[in-house]
Amino acid sequence: MTATDPTPTDTADSWAHQASATPHAHESSATPHAHESSATPHAHESSATPHAHESSATPHAHESSAMHRIGLLVRDARRHHGLTQAQLAERLGTSQSAIARIEQGGQNLTLDLLGRLSEALEHELFSVGSAGPTHLRVTGGTPLRGSVVVKSSKNAAVALLCAALLNRGRTTLRNVARIVEVDRILDVLRSIGVSATWDATGRDLTLVVPDELDLAGIDADAARRTRSIIMFLGPLLHRAPHFDLPYAGGCDLGTRTVEPHMIALRPFGLEVEARAGRYSAVITPAGTADRTIVLTERGDTVTENALLAAARTDGTTTIRNASSNYMVQDLCLYLQLLGVGIDGLGTTTLVVRGRPVLDADVDYTISEDPVEAMSLLTAGIVTGSELTVCRAPVEFLEVELAVLAEMGLRYALSPEYLADNGHTRLADVTISPSQLRAPIDKIHPMPFPGLNIDNLPFFAVIAAAATGSTLIHDWVYDNRAIHLSDLTRLGADVRLLDPHRVLVTGPTHWSSAEVVCPPALRPAVCILLAMLAAKGTSVLRNVDIIARGYEQLYERLVEMGACIEVFRD
Repeated sequence: MTATDPTPTDTADSWAHQASATPHAHESSATPHAHESSATPHAHESSATPHAHESSATPHAHESSAMHRIGLLVRDARRHHGLTQAQLAERLGTSQSAIARIEQGGQNLTLDLLGRLSEALEHELFSVGSAGPTHLRVTGGTPLRGSVVVKSSKNAAVALLCAALLNRGRTTLRNVARIVEVDRILDVLRSIGVSATWDATGRDLTLVVPDELDLAGIDADAARRTRSIIMFLGPLLHRAPHFDLPYAGGCDLGTRTVEPHMIALRPFGLEVEARAGRYSAVITPAGTADRTIVLTERGDTVTENALLAAARTDGTTTIRNASSNYMVQDLCLYLQLLGVGIDGLGTTTLVVRGRPVLDADVDYTISEDPVEAMSLLTAGIVTGSELTVCRAPVEFLEVELAVLAEMGLRYALSPEYLADNGHTRLADVTISPSQLRAPIDKIHPMPFPGLNIDNLPFFAVIAAAATGSTLIHDWVYDNRAIHLSDLTRLGADVRLLDPHRVLVTGPTHWSSAEVVCPPALRPAVCILLAMLAAKGTSVLRNVDIIARGYEQLYERLVEMGACIEVFRD
C-alpha cells in the first residue's frame, strides 16, 4: 500500500509497488534544495509556519492528496525536533533529496518507510489500521527466469560493525546489507556515541568512533534484540576496565552458545558475570606478551571475538581450532587493513600480532553471502527453473554444489573472478531443470570447508523434490529440525526422527496452504521457497523474521517471475 490510500480497508501491498517506493530508487533524479543543504538548522527552519520556498502550494490546495498531508506532518515533526532535512536523512540512512520529496508529497511511501519515519522522529505520525505483522500471499507453480545478483554477507557486516570499535580512524564499509540485524547493531553503536552515516546510495557506511564511548547510554532494547551484541565484548575490553552490556534472553552464561566465548576471552583478562539481563564485564590486564588459545568450539562468532580481542593486544596470539568461514575471512582482511598482522587466513590456526593502537582511515568492501546464494539456488531448483545466480562465492559453496551434483542437478559455472575485496572467489552459477534423486549418504553440516550449517535447511526443500529418501542430520542446533516438519503442510513427506534428524521422501506434489512462519530464519525461508513450487495460492504469516537476514528478498524473487504479494491484517 502506498500513502495515497492509507485506509485500513486495503491492506495488500504489491511488491512491485514497494520497489518503486524505496527512497534510494529515486535519489539520482532529484536535486537537493540549497536552503536545506546546511547541517545546522536555519532560522527559518525553527518556525512552524510553512515558507513559500518549501512548497509552491498551500496545504489547503492539496487536502485531497494523502501523500502531501503526510509530507506536511513529516516536515512539521522534523522542525519540532530542530532537524534539517540532511539530519533526518542521516537517521533514516537515505539522502536529503529523498526527504525533500517526501515533504513535498512527491515520494511513494511503503509501510516500512512510514514506520521508520515515525521512529526517527520519535512521533507516531499516522496510524494505518492496527500495527499487525507482515504476511505474504504466494501464487506458485511457475518457473523462475533470468538472473539474480547475490548481495553482501549479513554475518560479515555485523562482525565488521563491531570491529570498527577498534579503530581510532575512519572506517568506510562498502556494499553493506540493509537488513534488520545491521540496523539493530547500528542503533547500539549510535547510542554509545559512534557516528554512522550512509552515503547517498544507501549502500556504503562510514563509521567514526569517539575517543570516549558513552556505554552508560547504550540502547538496551536494540542490544537485547540481537545476539550479535556478544561480539562487543572483544572490542570493548580495550576501551574500559569494566562495563555492562545488555544481552539477549535465552543466552545465559554456561550454555553451549556463550561459554566458548568466555574461554576465548579469559586469556585477555576478561571475566564476565550475568546479572539481571546484563553481561557485567571486568578486565584485568593480562601478564604475558604471547598467548595460545585453543577454542573448544570452532564457532564463527567465537573466533571473531578472539580476533577482536587479539587485534589490540600487544604481542602474539595464536588461535587454534579457529573457524575459517567466510565472515571470519572478511574480518581478517579488514583487520589487516588496520595494520594487524594475521597469518593463517583460511586455515584453522590464526597467528595474530596485535597493536595497542589502531588508527587508520580504511575502506573495505564486504564480500557476497554464500547463504543467500544457496537460498536463491534453492528457489530455482525447486521451481524447475533455468536461472543464473551471479557473484556466488563458490569458495564457500563447493561442498553444497558437490552434493547437488550427486543428486543430479545440472549446472554450469562461469570462469572464476575475485570479489571487490580482492580475495573471495566468485562465479556465476547457472542451473537447469533436473530430475533429482536422493543422495546415498545422509546430508549433514561441518565447519568450513564442510557444508555450511546455515545452508543445511535448504536441502530439506531440495530433498522433497528428489526421488527417494534423504536423511538430514542437523547436529548443531537443538530443535531446528522440528521447524522443517512444517513442509508437510505443503504436501512434503517429512518425518521427524528426533530433534536433530528428519527423513525427507520425494518427489513431492506440492500443494498450497496457509502456514505461520516458524521462528527460525532459514526454515522460514524454506517454507517460502516451497510455496513458490506449490500450485495455487499460499499464505505465509508473520514473515518479519525474514527481514532480519535478507535484503529485499521478495522484490528480487518477483523480478525473476515469482508472484508474491505483501499484506498486513
